[in-house]
Amino acid sequence: MEPVLRATYNLDWITILLFFSIVALVIAKALFYSRFLNFIILPFNNKYIFMYNKKDKLLNWFHVFFSVFQIVNFSIFAYFTWSILGNQEQLNSPFFYPIILASVFLFLIAKVIVQMGSGFIFGTTKTISELVFKKLSYLNYSGLILLIANVILAYIFQNSRIVVYITIGLVFLINAIGWATALQNHQKFLANNFFYFILYLCALEIAPLIIIGSYLKY
Repeated sequence: MEPVLRATYNLDWITILLFFSIVALVIAKALFYSRFLNFIILPFNNKYIFMYNKKDKLLNWFHVFFSVFQIVNFSIFAYFTWSILGNQEQLNSPFFYPIILASVFLFLIAKVIVQMGSGFIFGTTKTISELVFKKLSYLNYSGLILLIANVILAYIFQNSRIVVYITIGLVFLINAIGWATALQNHQKFLANNFFYFILYLCALEIAPLIIIGSYLKY
């Protein structure tokens, strides 16, 4: 019988990062309590989108705190996923998680810049801004699912592939709801820019998933 390799990692820094992300969540809730209550039911009710999409858009502290919360938890979950499904030898590098964190942060920033830049070039800044707000809101909501998954993977069911797969499915479902909502509310705009929409999907949505999946196989 071949030995089963199990990923081992120092929980001290993971605990610190999880605590930091929870602090960001608590601050967002404390400073924007009513907004937080509307946000927490986002997948089931679009009240949050309708109330705040036209107001302060992306540049607001609630969005900033939740983006920090989401990025930290997304990168931790990516680390766990890599340790369970990917090449475990890379976990020995002290720079592995910082590279994941920086990659997630830079990728999200680059996506927003490209989207807003395309909106400026084609004179559709207002519509693109609304689309980005909706997508990021649902992505930030995914951070709540990722937090729960990270706690489970760190302290309860370590190396659980089932937890990883369920979490990926839930995150995909939440963001699919966001995409469906955005598509439904901007059908005319997307129909008039169908070619650029398909190009965007292939370059910034589908391609990264294919690249990540190919890395996990090896």
